[in-house]
Amino acid sequence: MATALAPGVARKLKKVLETRTTDNPDVLASLAALSTFYGDNTPQARRNLKSSIEERSLAINHHFLNASLPAQLALDKVEQEVSALTVCCDQIEKVLSSCGSSTGDIISTTERLQQELEIITQRQDIVSCFLRDYQLSNEEINALRGEELNENFFKALAHVQEIHANCKILLRTHHQRAGLELMDLMSVYQEGAYERLCRWVQAECKKLGDSDNPEVSDILKKAVCCLRERPVLFKYCAEEVANMRHNALFRRFITALTRGGPGGLPRPIEVHAHDPLRYVGDMLGWLHQALASERELILTLLDPDSMADSGPAERRLSGNTQINDSVKDLEATFVLDRIFEGACRPFKVRVDQVLQSQPSLLISYKLSNTLEFYNFTISELLGKDTALCKTIGSLKEAAQTTFFNIVKSRGEKLQRYPPLVPADLAPPPAVREGISIVIELIQTYNSIMLPPSAPKPSFLPVISSLLDPVVQMCEKAAEAHRAKGAFSRRRSGSDFGSNTRDSLSSVDAILAKNLSFTAQSAETSSKIYLINCLSAMKEPLTTHPAASDYIQNLQSMIQTHLNQLVQKESEQILQKCNLSSKLALIKSQLDASSSNPLSNTTEMNSVSLSESLRVFFGFVTGSEGSLPEFEQLQNPKLRNEASSGLGRSLSEVYEVVFNAVLDAKNGYAEPRSLVKHSPGDIRTMLAI
Repeated sequence: MATALAPGVARKLKKVLETRTTDNPDVLASLAALSTFYGDNTPQARRNLKSSIEERSLAINHHFLNASLPAQLALDKVEQEVSALTVCCDQIEKVLSSCGSSTGDIISTTERLQQELEIITQRQDIVSCFLRDYQLSNEEINALRGEELNENFFKALAHVQEIHANCKILLRTHHQRAGLELMDLMSVYQEGAYERLCRWVQAECKKLGDSDNPEVSDILKKAVCCLRERPVLFKYCAEEVANMRHNALFRRFITALTRGGPGGLPRPIEVHAHDPLRYVGDMLGWLHQALASERELILTLLDPDSMADSGPAERRLSGNTQINDSVKDLEATFVLDRIFEGACRPFKVRVDQVLQSQPSLLISYKLSNTLEFYNFTISELLGKDTALCKTIGSLKEAAQTTFFNIVKSRGEKLQRYPPLVPADLAPPPAVREGISIVIELIQTYNSIMLPPSAPKPSFLPVISSLLDPVVQMCEKAAEAHRAKGAFSRRRSGSDFGSNTRDSLSSVDAILAKNLSFTAQSAETSSKIYLINCLSAMKEPLTTHPAASDYIQNLQSMIQTHLNQLVQKESEQILQKCNLSSKLALIKSQLDASSSNPLSNTTEMNSVSLSESLRVFFGFVTGSEGSLPEFEQLQNPKLRNEASSGLGRSLSEVYEVVFNAVLDAKNGYAEPRSLVKHSPGDIRTMLAI
């Protein structure tokens, strides 16, 4: 029978048996470690298992202690050094504690001195700003008083002006005494600098007259710009420039007239004195070119806008000189006027000589236009009230006077000896000559050069002065022709009247009037002659717009003479038909509304009216004589117009007579036997 185990051992054995080692990782790891040193599974080995494990553990601990021994030694050394540092810090703390009480006075003194240093630094900055804004440095004073004028002088002068302006601000504060003293001191420096600058500029300006095309240095431009602050000194310098350039320009002008350019090229202007137009044109061209160069020089010198920007000092300086454009223009005009004043007299003398040499009509007109063009051009650059413009203006008026004097002399000559009216009533050669001259003048007028701002002068005075004398000449010739015809008519009328008085019937009276028709045609011829002359003047001018106003005047005169011609011819035909008096009776009866029939009057009885209408129809049909066709009118259009006008006039007269005959209150027994044709028939026969 087996021995029963103790309860405790049984319980442990049961626990071991129930334990599943494969499920616990720790057990597995322990077993794996045990297998490394537990070799034989013998009873002895199993009995010594615990001791084997303890020996193994002891060996591991000894190995750990041997491995950690250097680290322990290092830690001990660190501990010793930390202890030494602690001792040093305690000593330093004791020393600092002992020094703190002794250095407190030094720290408070240092803080007080630092505050005083800040205050002194602020005062030093204030004094430096004051000296910069209200005092000149020694270098600036030397630059203002030194002999050489350079860039430092203008910087110092600009600084003086800044200080002077700052003093005005200082006067507004409670430091008025200091402001006044500084202002007086700066005024002394400033006036001295300006006087020195003025002398230097005058000396430099004298050099400008030594060359024809002087170069203006930048420093001279700055100097003149600075002098604008002193108008009196600036005026002295401007006058000096004007005088120097005046003399230089006079010498250059005389040289150009008499000697020409260097080496004879260009040739002297007076070489072309035989050609008035080129001679005067070359002188004006030279003056215009010289004006352009002199104006550029003066504006570069006197106009601050043309000065190159040289830095902030000059910008500040020029910013203080606010000069408007009108003042600058007046200054430049004054100087240029003085410069060109010397060239006026030699120019005027030579142009007067040209005008006194009696140039041709065309040349004098071209001279007038040339002078007018340059007068406008130069006045835009120089001004109208300058000596040169006044000289050119007076010469232009003199050229115009010469031109109109030539025209007047020519016109007086034409009117003094009017030509005889030719048999064909053609215009005289003077008309064609006058028109050719006018056309040449129109071509010259159309080619006039004028600035865009200048209005083009009217051509009407020129063409009127030329053609009005021609028209008057033609009128005098026509009047002489008419007077000659009237004298012949009076002489033939007196002879015929003495032989046939008291022996003329009504038909004989009509025939007697035919005898004087030839003499009366002199007035018609004079009208036709005038119309031909006026038409010969008008037609060539129609293609020229410049003569449009005068063409209207000519057209008005032509129409007036044409109407008078038609009226005169109509009156002559009516007199030949003895209808003039009858027409007057009809109109008087219509005006007075008389109740007395026209048939009861001797002048308007049927026999007399029938005879007059027969002659009238004879003229209309051509059996008694043809109507005038105005063959001597050279213009076909005017000829047709005159024929149509005569036809209309005759048809209107016939219509008045026709209506009066058909009017029952006039008492004509058989009115249709008197007036066999209607007014429409008459107009058809007259082809109107």
